[in-house]
Amino acid sequence: MTGEHAEERVEDLLRRLAPQVLGALVRRYGHFDSAEDAVQEAMIAASRQWPVEGMPVNPRAWLITVASRRLTDLLRSEQARQRREDTVALWATREDRVASPADRPAADSDDTLILLFMCCHPALSPALQIALTLRTVGGLTTAEIARAFLVPETTMTARISRAKQRIRASGVPFRVPAESERADRLTAVLHVLYLIFTEGYASTSGSDLYRSELAAEAIRLTRIVHGLLPRDGEVAGLLALMLLTDARRRARTGRDGALIPLAEQDRALWKAEYVEEGVALISEALPRGPAGPYQLQAAIAAIHDEAATAEDTDWPQIVALYELLMRISDNPMVALNHVVAVAMAGDVPAGLSLLSKVEADPRITGHHRVLAVRAHLLEMAGDGAAARESYVAAARRTGSLPEQRYLNARASRLK
Repeated sequence: MTGEHAEERVEDLLRRLAPQVLGALVRRYGHFDSAEDAVQEAMIAASRQWPVEGMPVNPRAWLITVASRRLTDLLRSEQARQRREDTVALWATREDRVASPADRPAADSDDTLILLFMCCHPALSPALQIALTLRTVGGLTTAEIARAFLVPETTMTARISRAKQRIRASGVPFRVPAESERADRLTAVLHVLYLIFTEGYASTSGSDLYRSELAAEAIRLTRIVHGLLPRDGEVAGLLALMLLTDARRRARTGRDGALIPLAEQDRALWKAEYVEEGVALISEALPRGPAGPYQLQAAIAAIHDEAATAEDTDWPQIVALYELLMRISDNPMVALNHVVAVAMAGDVPAGLSLLSKVEADPRITGHHRVLAVRAHLLEMAGDGAAARESYVAAARRTGSLPEQRYLNARASRLK
């Protein structure tokens, strides 16, 4: 193995181990901020030593040992023994205080899942949840997260700092949430992962349509959750949705970066292994029922991906699935997608009628997607002048440059 390949292997391994090591330290010692600093120093030491000296027999235990020593040094230097004891008492469960060492092997998966629950604590806003999840569980640097979300690094640093402060102030113990709150907390985790993927797959601003680092990280983290909770239908549904959607990535843009809509994509470019895995996941999850919103969205994505051509798409089935989804999800974007499905199933006048009702929802009034859908339906109805006007209006409202170019190009065709 070349030095370069050895460094890549070490980097990949460290990224996988980082949340386990951090979780082990926080579970045993508390002090989230100091534990993260200690883990980072252990990771730096490993990245320098392992490619040269070789990997230890037990990389995780090595990291925990080095990080624990560094954490001990940090805590001693603070000369705050009583405060440390109080914090440990607050964070640790009775089992943690009287038993299990920090490198307890059985806690690997539990620690990673607990970190996700902690990062997605309801005391945090979605923006803080996303930042802390990517930093703590994803292993991205603050600079990488800032670049992905197009904000200054100082802004992202402040967000992550606020998130840690709020978690510390909340006094939430480092353990799996009680059964009574676990479902809600898992919903928050999945929502954050979905937001990360969505921003990566369809950037809301900037010159790039796709931010591969965010979408790939969302898929990686969701795979972790699925591995920890393999029987949870919504976890499987979210992973399937991401895979089935990301499968089309290579076909979404032309060589010039121009957006290519689903109906016009070269399906030979779709990632077949992602389609196969996504279809298998949702096919296994749905019979276990009842189906949640991620499972229904994945089922819709599977219908699109399994169609050999755009013309072969089973739009009536998609309409039915969106109607099921609207019963359990008060989401205006779901209603908007239902409008498109109704029109594509052959009833454009009905789609336009439904669109008028959706447009009245104050949550999406004036949103560029609403205007784009109206333009598309008007074009299908043969009203080129009105369609052009809506395309232009939609282009003005979106912050995504690829979408602006696409919408303006559609408008130009209707002159």
